[in-house]
Amino acid sequence: MNVVCLDMEGVLVPEIWIAFAEATGIPELRKTTRDEPDYDKLMKYRIAILKEHGLGLKEIQDTIATIEPMEGAKEFLDELRATTQVIILSDTFEQFATPLMKKLGWPTIFCNTLEVAENGEITGYKMRCEKSKLTTVKALQSMGFETIASGDSFNDLGMIQASKAGFLFKSTEAIKKDYPQYPAFEEYDELLAAIKAAL
Repeated sequence: MNVVCLDMEGVLVPEIWIAFAEATGIPELRKTTRDEPDYDKLMKYRIAILKEHGLGLKEIQDTIATIEPMEGAKEFLDELRATTQVIILSDTFEQFATPLMKKLGWPTIFCNTLEVAENGEITGYKMRCEKSKLTTVKALQSMGFETIASGDSFNDLGMIQASKAGFLFKSTEAIKKDYPQYPAFEEYDELLAAIKAAL
């Protein structure tokens, strides 16, 4: 049995931190996993900037409320879920993802959790498990599933490499150049066709 594992940000919805950077006018918050492979370093950097500017969970959630899935994302996901099992594997946080999952028709998502003080300040975060995307793919495989994976960033490469088929989607030129062995797509119909061919 197959399970398709998809990244969320940059694949199904716009990057939350980039949207928040634009909403707040803080360009330093534009940095994502496309730019920084070390997730712990990236999150500590983000939390420090939020503290410096007195911004917390509410302000980020207010921005997330304005974010819509990418054009064609829900239709792509609906057709894919009608064909096979799909799990979204994301390094985002449940406090960010819930309103976006509602807009996508409540697909299954495995993500992380923010540590938030009573005043709404983000004080830290808790990863679901180490190397969460790769670890989850390997766990699914240990249960007898075959995995197909797609994502756009450095933190997606582990699950793509470990799966029976893997695809880059809306990735950067640098990642596509460094990993030419993985087909790279820009349109949902191309990705859907490639996944269906791999099933």
